[in-house]
Amino acid sequence: MKFTSAPSPNHDVRTLPISLLVLHYTGMKSGKAALAHMRDPASKVSAHYMVEENGHVFKLVEEDRRAWHAGVSSWGGETNINSASIGIEIVNGGHDYGLPDFPDAQIKAVIRLCRDIMKRNGISNFGILAHSDIAPGRKQDPGEKFPWAKLADAGVGIWPDVKTKDPRLLFGENTSGKGIAILQTALAYLGYDVQANGKIDAHTRCVIRAFQRRYRAEKIDGLIDVQTLEILTLLARYTKKKNEGATGVG
Repeated sequence: MKFTSAPSPNHDVRTLPISLLVLHYTGMKSGKAALAHMRDPASKVSAHYMVEENGHVFKLVEEDRRAWHAGVSSWGGETNINSASIGIEIVNGGHDYGLPDFPDAQIKAVIRLCRDIMKRNGISNFGILAHSDIAPGRKQDPGEKFPWAKLADAGVGIWPDVKTKDPRLLFGENTSGKGIAILQTALAYLGYDVQANGKIDAHTRCVIRAFQRRYRAEKIDGLIDVQTLEILTLLARYTKKKNEGATGVG
């Protein structure tokens, strides 16, 4: 895949095998501004790649180096996400600039880039993550407009084939009990950083919002309704099959 080399000084030694691919939006006024920011030594921020709206790709950091894109984050119990991942910044103003749509040319380039990276590094579809997945209390990117289903159709990531639109609320705010602990355990099983304390506390709501932003973007409220539960249940089943070594999922 063609790209323009735009080296960033913001990287160091990778200390873990690559197993994750994290997608971000730049959240800045323009791609030019984002590129300059990631190439500024004072920013202490970088990513391996940046994809412009027109699909043009910039390479900032070699894949065998640790780019500084994830910040304080966690997935599957691992907190050194920068060392375990490759980061792609997708040019988009984000929530601070009206959360623009992602152009088709850009998404096609993101898909091609992701597939190349996955093939080179042996990253599974279960290792394709949003920045909001790994840092649900801090981040919302790449945001609820990002077309995760389209990526999954092209072999990048997973997408739950849930038919129900049932909006009935199962557990409201500040609910507690064994049922909540089971839900928290399922979210943690997928990889989210949440403890099974049996309470829908502030952090758990952040995690549920991140989950909804990724898999059910039309309603992001941090509460468990029937549809959210069914999506979670199906993804847990996918993950279980993956962990048991089954083929044909994702």
